[in-house]
Amino acid sequence: MFLNGEIIDGIFDSSVNEFTLQRVKSFDTQSVLNESQINNIYQYLHLHRDNEDGQIITLYDQMPLRLSKEESNQLIGDIEKVMAMYH
Repeated sequence: MFLNGEIIDGIFDSSVNEFTLQRVKSFDTQSVLNESQINNIYQYLHLHRDNEDGQIITLYDQMPLRLSKEESNQLIGDIEKVMAMYH
């Protein structure tokens, strides 16, 4: 199942219960995330959702990418959609 979110795009493979992240904002990437990893990201973002400065995430553990507070909240919404796909 394909997810075209506000901040992320990717494909959920229900046969292995994994989400392949393909885009963050306008950057192409390739990361496979299991349910535990998605939950950890969600918990962190949700805990810090009121941070006025937003969040900084990294792609490929090297490239920092700033998310505004609004973008962080959009990412939380995208992740909630991914979380609903796990079984």
